[in-house]
Amino acid sequence: MLRTNITYLILLLITVKSFAGEDDSLRHILDKTIDNQAFYTEKKEQRIENLKQLFSVGGLTVRQQYDIHNKLYDEYRKYQTDSATTYVQKNKVIAEALADSELLPETNLKLAYLYSARGMYIEAKNLLDSISKNRLPDRLLPDYYEIYGTFCSGYGQSNNNIAYYQESEKYRDSLLSILDTESLQYKIAYAADLLYGNQGGKDLLLELMNGTDASSPERGVIAYYLGYLYERENNTDSAEIYYMISAIADVENCIRDNASLRALSLLYYASGNIDKAHRFMKIAIDDALACNLPYRTVEISASYPIISVAYQEKESKSKTNLLILLLIISLLLIIVFISLLYIYKQMQRLARIKNELSETNLRLSELNSELSDTNSNLAESNVVKEEYIGHFFDLCSSYIDKMENYRKSLNKFATNKQMEDLHKMLRSTQLVDNEVEELYNKFDVIFLNLYPSFVEEFNALQTPGEQVLLKKGELMNTELRIFALIRLGIADSVKIASFLRYSISTIYNYRVKARNNATVPREQFEGYIMKIGVKK
Repeated sequence: MLRTNITYLILLLITVKSFAGEDDSLRHILDKTIDNQAFYTEKKEQRIENLKQLFSVGGLTVRQQYDIHNKLYDEYRKYQTDSATTYVQKNKVIAEALADSELLPETNLKLAYLYSARGMYIEAKNLLDSISKNRLPDRLLPDYYEIYGTFCSGYGQSNNNIAYYQESEKYRDSLLSILDTESLQYKIAYAADLLYGNQGGKDLLLELMNGTDASSPERGVIAYYLGYLYERENNTDSAEIYYMISAIADVENCIRDNASLRALSLLYYASGNIDKAHRFMKIAIDDALACNLPYRTVEISASYPIISVAYQEKESKSKTNLLILLLIISLLLIIVFISLLYIYKQMQRLARIKNELSETNLRLSELNSELSDTNSNLAESNVVKEEYIGHFFDLCSSYIDKMENYRKSLNKFATNKQMEDLHKMLRSTQLVDNEVEELYNKFDVIFLNLYPSFVEEFNALQTPGEQVLLKKGELMNTELRIFALIRLGIADSVKIASFLRYSISTIYNYRVKARNNATVPREQFEGYIMKIGVKK
């Protein structure tokens, strides 16, 4: 139930991404997920223990033992590489004993993957070189290309050798050439190819996000790619959202071989949130150590000392501030004590002050006279207010009269049993439409009185050919009214849609269109709208 609820909330947050408050909700979900990490770990360990219990079943064949080892490898692969290696090595013994032409290369490929993850690149290279690609069955070719590519990428990172990165790209190309183009593996690999080749891939990744849920281990990878893509575009808000989604998926699926927590930590460090940066970096390095992933440990170690020092400095500063605060409180207590002593002495002087009160009373009488004059002036101000209130009631009275006339018309039709005319009148929206039209006209007139140059200044912010052209007799149209409301400080699309009687999606599309056609940076467009009519 917990996972279902979290999954539902994540999907809901992605759907309403444009609305305020999403980041805080997602941060809360991530914090709760991390707090429940022990729960997910316990479920993981229970699945592993259930698989191990299968060995107690009597009469297992060697091939059945091999299959159980494979399932344990899948559970341990991104959770604890030492244990994963143990079960693959057991399978290698079985494969060698069976002299199976498919099982032996399969186990060697898995060992090579684990050796690469653990930084044992020489052992991994020896195993990969021992495998004849031409003799591999078709089902193992994708694993061969993917694992060889992973080895090249990891080895290239360990010694900063760009040649191995290029080799990794070649193996990815080979992998793409043999995969089913409709498979999830192909789409993820293709998206990675586009991403690291600086060719985008955002649309494909968003499509893949919509096609996976929180229970899918691939969701963490897809969300991480999106976060990386947005971070590369300097869109840190969106990058944070997808890094958080990736981290939630990784924690729920007990994937310790992850990069999202480190990425989040660096984002928070850059924004000055040292506490969260330190917390996530510590979790990331703990995961890397628990999984025995030297390359992740080295990767994290490059950033951890900087964040750790910043965190220690912040803690030290907090302690210093606390000490200063305690000293200030102590000083205030002394001042309060002195003040109380002073008040006590002042009370003893009250007898002498009584004579002065008599003079003060005379002065109060004079002040009362002045207040009387002030009240007279206020009465005049009230007359002015009453006049404006009268205008307001006249307007309300006009609407009441219209409603009363409308009621009388309906009553007349009902009395004369002119049901067809009555139904026709009830079905008609002309009265509402007329009132709405009148309201919009009054809004246009009042707004343009306040900001007479609004239309011209708005069009100046739009590219030629995309400017708003008003019809004859129009003061403003729907698009201008949307941004007029924004200029008045009403930026909520829900409120704008309610006022203008349009759907939220229509309002959103108008706003996006105007931003896309702006002559200024699109993220600053509505800031320029707020400056219309401001004296330079």
